[in-house]
Amino acid sequence: MKKETGKGEGPKKRRNPKMSQKGPNALWLLLALLVGGMFYLFWYNSVNRDVKTVSYSKFVSMVEEDKVEKITVQDNYVYGALRQNGLQFETHIMPTEKLWELLASHNVNVSVIPIDKPGWGATLLLLMMLSFLFFAVLFYFRQGQGGGGGASKIFNVGKSKARFFSPNTVNVTFKDVAGVDEAKDDLQDIIKFLKDPKKFGRLGAKIPKGVLLSGAPGNGKTLLAKAVAGEASCPFFSISGSDFVEVFVGVGASRVRDLFVQARKHSPCIVFIDEIDAVGRQRGVGLGGGNDEREQTLNQLLSEMDGFSTEHGSVIVLAATNRPDVLDNALLRPGRFDRIVEVPYPDLKSREKILQIHASRITLKPGLDLLRVARGTPGFSGADLENLVNESALSASKADKQFVEIGDFEQARDKLLLGAERKTVVLSEKDKIQTAYHESGHALVNVLLEDADLLHKVTIVPRGRSMGASWSFPEEDRHIESVDLMRAKIMIALGGLLAEKLVFDTQSTGAASDISHATKIARRMVCKYGMSKLGPIVFGNNTDHPYLGRDIMRHSADYSEDTARKIDAEISDIITSCYNSAEKLLVDNKGKLEILAKGLLEQETLQAKEVYHLLGMKLRKFHSLTDADDPSDELGDGEVRPIQAG
Repeated sequence: MKKETGKGEGPKKRRNPKMSQKGPNALWLLLALLVGGMFYLFWYNSVNRDVKTVSYSKFVSMVEEDKVEKITVQDNYVYGALRQNGLQFETHIMPTEKLWELLASHNVNVSVIPIDKPGWGATLLLLMMLSFLFFAVLFYFRQGQGGGGGASKIFNVGKSKARFFSPNTVNVTFKDVAGVDEAKDDLQDIIKFLKDPKKFGRLGAKIPKGVLLSGAPGNGKTLLAKAVAGEASCPFFSISGSDFVEVFVGVGASRVRDLFVQARKHSPCIVFIDEIDAVGRQRGVGLGGGNDEREQTLNQLLSEMDGFSTEHGSVIVLAATNRPDVLDNALLRPGRFDRIVEVPYPDLKSREKILQIHASRITLKPGLDLLRVARGTPGFSGADLENLVNESALSASKADKQFVEIGDFEQARDKLLLGAERKTVVLSEKDKIQTAYHESGHALVNVLLEDADLLHKVTIVPRGRSMGASWSFPEEDRHIESVDLMRAKIMIALGGLLAEKLVFDTQSTGAASDISHATKIARRMVCKYGMSKLGPIVFGNNTDHPYLGRDIMRHSADYSEDTARKIDAEISDIITSCYNSAEKLLVDNKGKLEILAKGLLEQETLQAKEVYHLLGMKLRKFHSLTDADDPSDELGDGEVRPIQAG
């Protein structure tokens, strides 16, 4: 089972440069003055306000003595001044008709303020608060223009989100990228051009405008882009394809324009777009109106890469994707992405180099052979190998070991392939016996078939979702698969089911995943590889709708119902033929099945070497990492595929 997560990276860490930002000192000073002035006004008003508070009876007496010149009334509050010295006073009254007559008879000037009308103090406070709010918004707006966050992000929604790295700030080089020698050779032209553009222009050669890194996840596409930036020592912009996507119409195209405007200011430079399939998918295949926004973004990207006013050689675009099949043809044509560089799974030598890089960060047992580990991990990506090294170090740490040993790598590999052991699951005696015969059926068919992959291990210890497992590895690097090999895989998949029927005359649900696995192989043989009586024809190769879901695509087959019936019949014939062949193998070797099942019940886990020894058969090449002293223990290489987990 091929794993596709992450990417292999070197031990060095990238240092992210931080662009210096000058704070808005003048604005801070203005805000400080505003707050200080507001506190001063409150203080001045409270200190210099010479107002005497009098009782209601005293107020009436002053009116009767003709001492009061004028008053201002607001609800029950009275503010007034005396005739002789102008002394101010305040009091609270109960407005009555007699009081108004008294004020009128003594010629007191009366002013009335409505209840909802604030005084001058409240008005001043409100103005100050509004001024403070205005300057706060202005401050955040200016911060947003300078690259900060805050409430002003809405004003910068059309700005590019690309991260800028100045020259000599990326510490990753090609020395940190193990393997992928062909990809590094293809990228050397770009590095040489950025270092010496005149060398290429001397003979009229033009450097590629764009390079597309294509490959399965985890093989180091992003790491290669970092290494190019580190080797070239030139300005570098990094952005993800999803960073162009936004809910607002026109934002994606605006961000593309802004990105290339910035890039041309620092030319010659590199722009790296990771996961470009998020924005570069084929046009005209969307299901909703939102697709128009994505197409506008793609159109702008096409124009910037090779438009009417594009300056050649000023900006080199690197992009990475694991779905080159869904990209728009206009994006892949020469003049935009001139080169498509494949980043494949690492071979044996590359895996050894990747392991050396990651193992340099842990404490290995002296003399540990990483080449042996590399041989036992065929089909692992760089990210898988990094995870393997980390899991082995965790395993050694749990056991309080001083070094990471070869056995820790073995445990880590098995854990990554099929999951950790489920020690809390307790099988009944009946289920344990049935599981032992089931897994023995897989393993026995595996060792009896010459065209099958190498048996690695068989166990009845629950792992992951399975109650037991039997899995194998290819003998060597494999790039093609024959009909015999695919039929052998189907026979091995059906071995557990057949063993249960042969011994117990019954069938359990434990064979569900085996049947599904066998059916998928048979369907690929008929529909994809032309390995049936229908001839070398591909059925169901519908790639016209990259945005449609898989279930929708499945119902839009490009063949008739009559052809579908023939396909089902061919799949059934292949399964039936393999079923009968595997059944004959087990019937003829029922004694070996009994021996193997009893051995499993006793030991629970058997390595391939132990299986061959129990059956009295000659040992084939072996994938165990633990028996280094056995001269017959030769490790193969190829693609990892756990055959059965029943």
